[in-house]
Amino acid sequence: MRDSRTKLSHALPKAEGAIARLAYAHAAKKGANTALLLRKAGLSRAQIDDPDAPLEVRSQIKFLNLVAEALNDDLLGFHLSQHFDPRTVGLLYYVLASSDTLGEAMQRAARYSSIVNEGIKLTEREGKVIVLVLEYVGVSRHLDRHQIEFWMAGLMRICRQLTNRHVTANSVTFIHRRTPTAELRSFYRCEIEFGADADETRFPLSIRNMPLVGADPYLNKLLIKYCEEALAHRAVNRNPFGTRVENAMAVLLPHGKAQMNEVAHKLGMSRRTLARRLASEGLTFNEVMRTLRSDLANRHLADQELSISQIAWLLGYSDSSAFSSAYRRRTGAAPGRVRRRLLG
Repeated sequence: MRDSRTKLSHALPKAEGAIARLAYAHAAKKGANTALLLRKAGLSRAQIDDPDAPLEVRSQIKFLNLVAEALNDDLLGFHLSQHFDPRTVGLLYYVLASSDTLGEAMQRAARYSSIVNEGIKLTEREGKVIVLVLEYVGVSRHLDRHQIEFWMAGLMRICRQLTNRHVTANSVTFIHRRTPTAELRSFYRCEIEFGADADETRFPLSIRNMPLVGADPYLNKLLIKYCEEALAHRAVNRNPFGTRVENAMAVLLPHGKAQMNEVAHKLGMSRRTLARRLASEGLTFNEVMRTLRSDLANRHLADQELSISQIAWLLGYSDSSAFSSAYRRRTGAAPGRVRRRLLG
């Protein structure tokens, strides 16, 4: 049986690749074997050298993971976000910078973020607070941590630069798991939660009317026209259903709720519709579950802060023995033995 990742490879979303190019330059400066890292990620030097060459989002995520491992930098995405020039984002940055207020800029960011990365959907909503939510489209969220950490910190940096004020949020949450470091706390200066149900930043409503130092209504009107034209040329269907199921399933696993009925409910459909739509992509619910658990198991085993019993819980197993038995059946090796190899 083919891995479900192979079946989900059609219509892969693209990105402008700015993050990958930043990571490449950083890795080269540190003396890493960049040719090998590119080859492992399925990228070429020509793609990196051409700023107009789009990259598959999955390849960018894989490259960031490889660079982080090669440099032994578990905060690579965050570190890259601290030193990049926001102007390299191009059209998206300038339409934000020429807006009148920060609230308006956030609305522009939500509408036009896919110009930069088709694999990320940015949603802005207002109530008692302003919430920016990042969701992955056509890409498995659990495979990534560096790209999302770059985006979250990069957006915060842009907010601060556009207003020339030290904007802070009420809270920042991430789906993936890690222990917040002093470095992260110093940057965000708010509550940080990992292992949450969503990637989002919550701002106080008061920041909505903050004026931007570069506001230019005439330029903004012109740039919006260009952004709308760019949006019109984007492919509209780059979110395979199997990936949507996988991303919904991932946040339910630790709660022991990743059953078919629960996933179907989260996606707003019946169990029968979920099964039918998976079948249309050559997938089954159990196959997606096996692939997801396999990917997560390998990632968690490489995290020395997690015990085997904690990993079993994160993957939705009843106990560590159930996880160990399932892992041994799939790989032929005990989790503890694989962990020792991964940790050197």
